[in-house]
Amino acid sequence: MRTPGDDEELAAGFLYAEGFVSSRTELGEIRRVRDGKGNPEPNALDIILNVPAEALRERLSRNFTINSSCGICGRTSIESLARRIAPIASGMRVKAETILAIAPKLRAAQQVFAATGGLHAAARFDRAGELLAIREDIGRHNAVDKLVGHALTNDQLPLAGTIMMVSGRLSFEIVQKAAAAGVPILAAVSAPSSLAVELAEELGLTLIGFLREGGFNIYAHPARVLA
Repeated sequence: MRTPGDDEELAAGFLYAEGFVSSRTELGEIRRVRDGKGNPEPNALDIILNVPAEALRERLSRNFTINSSCGICGRTSIESLARRIAPIASGMRVKAETILAIAPKLRAAQQVFAATGGLHAAARFDRAGELLAIREDIGRHNAVDKLVGHALTNDQLPLAGTIMMVSGRLSFEIVQKAAAAGVPILAAVSAPSSLAVELAEELGLTLIGFLREGGFNIYAHPARVLA
């Protein structure tokens, strides 16, 4: 289930964030599946990967193990991801005022949410708090995948100088996707789960929750936020 639009970015971001491809060159071609009359199908994509078969089999096996353990054995999931995702080493520092300023910018840029009230958003900002890109979707994870896919297809990864903010709460999976993209600071309007905090601590990602109404909480790696 997803909100139509930016489907190519959604597919690219999912494949990258989940570890099926590791670079833009491995992504190959993304194209619309066409019906018998040559018309593009609205809900199907063909993706050609430049990944050797043996490497792809290993990645499929590894990621199936990670996904099946989520919610069953959190420590197993975290240890598996820590082996795949390099710890965030960014020396980025951001003023608290900059963090506070991005929340209203995110809300103001949510055009589809303003019309429907039913979509989540994920956005990335530079270290000065300027909006770089935003994507909306009915699913929080999809919005993040679209944002990561946009960066991947424009050769902008890793996002070492980026603040990412999402609407709603911070789940384990969103921390995973942000860390895979190299995001050093991840913020949300609502709370993180305990497993999300644990993963952020493990991967060196600064995690901020309840960013709204002139305040926020820092749950992991607070040194990147300057008082």
